[in-house]
Amino acid sequence: MTGFDTFVVVDWSAGRRAPKRPSKDAIWIGMTRNGAEQEPLYCRTRLDAEQAITDLIEDEIAQGRRVLLTFDFPFGYPAGFARRVVGADDTLALWDWFERHITDDAAGNNNRYDVAEILNGLFDGPGPFWGKSHNDRWPAIPYRKHGIRFDTVAEKRVTDEVSKAASSCFQLAFPPTVGGQVMMGLPMLARLRRKQGVRVWPLQAWDAGQVVLAEVWPGVIEPAVKSVMAEKGSHAIRDAEQVRLLATALSRLSAETLHAEMTNLPSEAREEAWILGAGLRDTLVALATDPAWPAPLQNDCFALPPGVHWTPVDVALAHLHARLAPVVGTQIVPLDAAVGRIAAASVPAKRPNPPLANTAVDGYGFAGGRDGGAHELPLIAARAAAGDEPGVVPRGHAIRVLTGAALPQGVDTVILQEDVTVTPQTVRFTGPVKRGANTRQAGEDVKAGAPVLSHRRRITAPDLALLAATGCGDVSVYAPLKVGVISTGDEVIPAGSDAADAQIYDANRPMLLALAGQLGHRAVDLGHVPDDRAALQTRLDRGAAEVDVILTSGGASAGDEDHVSALLQETGALGLWRIAIKPGRPLALGMWQGTPVFGLPGNPVAALVCTLIFARPAMAVLAGADWAAPQGFAVPAAFCKSKKAGRREYLRARIRDGRAEVFTSEGSGRISGLSWAEGLVELSEPAAKIAPGDLVHYIPYRSFGM
Repeated sequence: MTGFDTFVVVDWSAGRRAPKRPSKDAIWIGMTRNGAEQEPLYCRTRLDAEQAITDLIEDEIAQGRRVLLTFDFPFGYPAGFARRVVGADDTLALWDWFERHITDDAAGNNNRYDVAEILNGLFDGPGPFWGKSHNDRWPAIPYRKHGIRFDTVAEKRVTDEVSKAASSCFQLAFPPTVGGQVMMGLPMLARLRRKQGVRVWPLQAWDAGQVVLAEVWPGVIEPAVKSVMAEKGSHAIRDAEQVRLLATALSRLSAETLHAEMTNLPSEAREEAWILGAGLRDTLVALATDPAWPAPLQNDCFALPPGVHWTPVDVALAHLHARLAPVVGTQIVPLDAAVGRIAAASVPAKRPNPPLANTAVDGYGFAGGRDGGAHELPLIAARAAAGDEPGVVPRGHAIRVLTGAALPQGVDTVILQEDVTVTPQTVRFTGPVKRGANTRQAGEDVKAGAPVLSHRRRITAPDLALLAATGCGDVSVYAPLKVGVISTGDEVIPAGSDAADAQIYDANRPMLLALAGQLGHRAVDLGHVPDDRAALQTRLDRGAAEVDVILTSGGASAGDEDHVSALLQETGALGLWRIAIKPGRPLALGMWQGTPVFGLPGNPVAALVCTLIFARPAMAVLAGADWAAPQGFAVPAAFCKSKKAGRREYLRARIRDGRAEVFTSEGSGRISGLSWAEGLVELSEPAAKIAPGDLVHYIPYRSFGM
């Protein structure tokens, strides 16, 4: 986390009231909250915008969220300007001065040119403010910049020079009218900063502020804006896209990067203010449009529709499939580190395979096929081998070629060496020989630009061969999903320790940690927690800071000691699912500080079944992969079973002599059945009577990735 929950970008305007229909050159507010983009807000007037911003501040504070609230106009003037106006190098006092002197109304009528005349009167000679809407009004304001000497104060601030921002805050007219935006924006900032919990960066100590006001310049992400506008076309509104993209990019900065950007400032920033992100142009451009960047899950992502009490397995799976998305970032890795990782983007071939037309056999190459009958061709004193630069073969001649050699110019057909008679000067053979025989065409396997790796695919060793053959030396992959495992219960003790009769060994944690690793995730042992709500909360807090998803076992039902479900309920982020499944009915799914939690049953049999059926495909999606449905097979049963209607059942099973055997007991306490089994028999919800020889659906453990 960056220290902020909500990132807001305001595109300000000094113009009159904008049209009712959303349009450009108006005020737009972009926002990303908890990593999720919000729809940009259109405001017709500055008064409307200030009210919307005020309401936003109050709402975010009430919800306990920390806000970085940014505006696209300068927060200060070049050094020395404030002293001319208020008698001290106090930029915040200058804000208050503008608040007292600037007037504005609902139609956008204002007195900024009158105020600029007053300010120009404080300086010797013309300026520094210039540019106006009417050449014959406000005589103290030059129509053009020509003749103004910026010797008392500089034309631009230090940050404007560093950022290569185009305009000066003294320019009042002619696009871009930054000067007008400043004069109409500072009075609002003066009012906002006096609100409880609001601080101004970098003019105040901002670390403790719940709402931090900061200056930005959307031009810093111009390449990203151009790219999106080209993609969306003329129907998109540039201002709206600009605030949306910049808010997203700021929200994606790491905590360390953002903190460094906000603290490592030159001395001029204390008076002149500074553009946030001025030193992060390339980073922000990349973050603004990264399609693989994970959006955080919403707290209600596990919530079932109202009125749902007993959840069929297929409904539960469909709900998870629809509501989940990757939660991990991306990284570039070399091919030798890519096997088992999940592709974060599709990969095109950098060059064709084969790159050149080549021979598939050892033999002799020439141009054109030959009809039936005897043929003799002159043999040139050269040969073509794999790796040789292709030469030239004169028309009507042949050349010795070896397997894999690029076809020389003038060669499109190869005859096997076993089918020819060779003399020192000629090669003889009997036709027919089809043109193009025994050759491979350039790109006949893979054409340049063709996809060689699909997005979300788990990369295999054969994939590496294809990537390497088509010129790819590295690949973008999702970062490994970190899966934390917690076991709960007073009765649970570590395996191998001395146990009282009433105690049980912790079987779930080693099983779930190993399973997470087998599934390709990074397993993190979060330990055992007794039936103590405060201790469990502390452990969940640690887990939310260290991992991407948490698996707990035990405490997932609704009893007095079911602390997992109780704590999730208290946070307002619990979906207590009663699954129509045997074993594993209670399943608590929720969010803890933005981290998904799967509250599994305490019984090891039920914990494994729920993990394989629900947590496994869900974690695949969270890790960036596609939804992973296990592959099962119809096989004859080697058992008898009378099944009641209403629940889906999973029986521990294995295949012997082509038939599915099931464990002798269906009791969830029979942990030995997990080791005995090599898969599961899945029985659907309807009632059924199964006799030996009847077909049943068998899912081997290996289909689950075990």
